[in-house]
Amino acid sequence: MVVIRLARGGAKARPFFNIVVADKRTRRDGRFIERIGFYNPIAKGSEESIRIAQDRLTYWQGVGAQASPTVDRLIKQSAQKAA
Repeated sequence: MVVIRLARGGAKARPFFNIVVADKRTRRDGRFIERIGFYNPIAKGSEESIRIAQDRLTYWQGVGAQASPTVDRLIKQSAQKAA
């Protein structure tokens, strides 16, 4: 099964997450199919905290990829910001 989930990056105590499409069996920070965005939980001021390529998200969900609960929450949060 293909899932849309977060892959952690960044330094210790400075998290940065890539939103990736990956096979469910691969490890969290392992191989992925496509990177469709990022999430920066410690963004300050005018820095961009979340970016998701909506066209690629729609494509992957259309072919059956399931978003993790956290990514689902971030998608909704991103849609609220855009509106």
